[in-house]
Amino acid sequence: MRVAAIVISTVITLVAVALVARTAAAMVGVIRLGQPAVGRTDRPGQRWLTLLRETIGHSRLAKWRLVGVAHWFVFVGFGALFFTLVTAYGQIYAGPEWALPLVGHWWPYEAASEVIAFLTLAAILTLMVIRQVAHPRRRGRGSRFAGSTFWQAYYVEWTIVAIAVCILVLRGLEGALAGQRGWSVHYPLSTPLVAGFTGMSAGALGTAILAVATAKIVVSMAWFLVIALNATMGVAWHRFSAFFNVWFKREADGGTALGPLPPMRSRGEPIDFEDPGEDDIFGVGAVEEFTWKGLLDFTTCTECGRCQSQCPAWNTGKPLSPKLLVTTLRDHTYAKAPYLQADEEARASLPDVVRAEGERPLVGPTTASADGATGDAATGHGPSGHGITGYGVAGDGSGTAVIDPEVLWGCTTCGACVEQCPVDIEHVDHVMDMRRHQVLVESEFPSELNQLFRGLENKGNPWNMNPSARLDWAKDLPFEVPVLGGDVDSLGEVEYLFWVGCAGAYDDRAKRTTRAVAELLHIAGVSFAVLGEAETCSGDPARRAGNEFVYQMLAQQNVETLKEAGATKAVVTCAHCFNTIKNEYRQLGLELEVVHHTQLLNRLVREKKLTPVAAEAGGNGSAGNGSAGRPITYHDPCYLGRHNQVYEPPRELLGALPGVEVREMPRSGKESFCCGAGGARMWMEERIGSRINLNRTEEAVATGADQIATGCPFCKTMLSDGLTQKQSEGAARDEVEVIDVAQLLLESVRRGTLAPRAADSNADDEGVTSR
Repeated sequence: MRVAAIVISTVITLVAVALVARTAAAMVGVIRLGQPAVGRTDRPGQRWLTLLRETIGHSRLAKWRLVGVAHWFVFVGFGALFFTLVTAYGQIYAGPEWALPLVGHWWPYEAASEVIAFLTLAAILTLMVIRQVAHPRRRGRGSRFAGSTFWQAYYVEWTIVAIAVCILVLRGLEGALAGQRGWSVHYPLSTPLVAGFTGMSAGALGTAILAVATAKIVVSMAWFLVIALNATMGVAWHRFSAFFNVWFKREADGGTALGPLPPMRSRGEPIDFEDPGEDDIFGVGAVEEFTWKGLLDFTTCTECGRCQSQCPAWNTGKPLSPKLLVTTLRDHTYAKAPYLQADEEARASLPDVVRAEGERPLVGPTTASADGATGDAATGHGPSGHGITGYGVAGDGSGTAVIDPEVLWGCTTCGACVEQCPVDIEHVDHVMDMRRHQVLVESEFPSELNQLFRGLENKGNPWNMNPSARLDWAKDLPFEVPVLGGDVDSLGEVEYLFWVGCAGAYDDRAKRTTRAVAELLHIAGVSFAVLGEAETCSGDPARRAGNEFVYQMLAQQNVETLKEAGATKAVVTCAHCFNTIKNEYRQLGLELEVVHHTQLLNRLVREKKLTPVAAEAGGNGSAGNGSAGRPITYHDPCYLGRHNQVYEPPRELLGALPGVEVREMPRSGKESFCCGAGGARMWMEERIGSRINLNRTEEAVATGADQIATGCPFCKTMLSDGLTQKQSEGAARDEVEVIDVAQLLLESVRRGTLAPRAADSNADDEGVTSR
């Protein structure tokens, strides 16, 4: 028996270790095919702290309490129980009585081994139940596991079960062999097993230990063999690659890869957009044009589906799933790697399927028409039933594109996927890199964006409106709005630049927010000025649509204007402008303190410079409708919340309004649901599935709120359109309205100063500018 155990264990171990080492080296070679990734090794001390916090501390998994706790025990068990594997080898080679030197019979070690094994077993069984409860057979697309490779997950789960059971059985056999009687601190949990095995002869116990130890080794090494033969088995390989993916994440301090988009680079070097090189790489048009960090991202995906569960596109029946996008790119990367690693002469001798994979386009042509895209992607049922061309068939030699354009352009860049991902995959950056290539190199993009690009290039705004109308919003205000170059010569003469933004200047609904903020600043005695016609689009729509050239043109113009004007502080009402000016203009050399209007107004209320006043009981429905006050719900703009972590100021501001009851939607804060306007989707139609803004509007209406408050003009437009449709269908009360937080504050503050003018009532005028 012992000879057989030694032979079996030795052979399978040598083969498994050799194959895993070979596969790991091959995976490193694949990842090295990517382009240089800049800024991934700065602040190493902080990166180590982040790694410890996210791995040992499980900080990113803690938000899912039960899953997070269960996964932590599995994670700890995977490392800590390695010593029980060493013990198993010792029992085979040296005899059943063998134990680790020094600590092998030390009761804290023995007790810890049993407790960890038991908790690991309980934890993996819990995760297995969760997977079955949330299985696609029960929840369909609503399951975060939809599209995941189930056999891989099942194999990993049952492997862990088998190992934990082997450890506990071995502990029972060891206790019986040692002659243990009754409970002992050395065998705190295995005492029933010890009792069960008591009575067996020493020889039988020894043989049983050899058998179970051999089984434990075989199960462990079989796991290594399986992952060695499946380099794309992220559910297993993430146990190793996640450490590297976390350490090399974009933000050393642990922040998510949201907020600013990284500058475009070619082979690791910045692109000079005024005089680009002839061989510069613009965006990503082939998988090898991703950075090595991107390829590491794809490798690390564990297919947990948390990104998918929060994605507004996937949750409204569209083909985009962040998880399936990443796994598709992963499968394609590893299928194409042999082609990329071979020289031209060697490629001719490669198998047909490999050469076909090497020649597949990354993104297919945009085929959207007035009736929407044709083919499987339009219905959300691709080759694997998920509307992603190529998913699960990388290397099939079909010649089809890897990513369907409906997948690429369905992204709202809301960042929910990045926020949710426990292993720090940077989905949004990868989507934007592919969009950049499609726009700048292939000229393949949704036709609706033509009008957006023309408006931005010719008139400096996405609606193609005349720049001379940028100050029309201020015409009916009872005070003069200072304008740079007219009333003030330099922004140094005022405290704040008030960045109005295109929506705030041209969209009738957004103009109300602009006027409200200007009036509140005037009442509070805060000096400010606007740029007037000197202001042009911040460039966000162009950049999120992939048109980096137009973004650079607009951004450079604004940066030059702001520098010449001596701007030091700015207040912004548009969440997208806020993100761009605050974060991305720094890439162009502008250092500016930027605050969102909800932040500044909240501070002014705290400083008593603005005093909200309650409405009279029973007056105009603003208060007095019950002891709880007027119900209001708040929608978090993605580019204010997830991208910039501004969650509390708007809520504090609403909470400071007398006679108001704030009701949170089920999806709020970091789990807030997108309005559907981000990523330049404001200017694209939704032809597949249900509308994102309707999904969000239904949730807001379900709170029973009289008013849906927000802090972004894009959100206001999308939610207003959604509310109008719901009201026309009789699914929402007529008195419900969408309103900016600033308008609510102004309404309350005016009660203490003067009666509100009819022209600035909360209700939006009919016929306002809409999407």
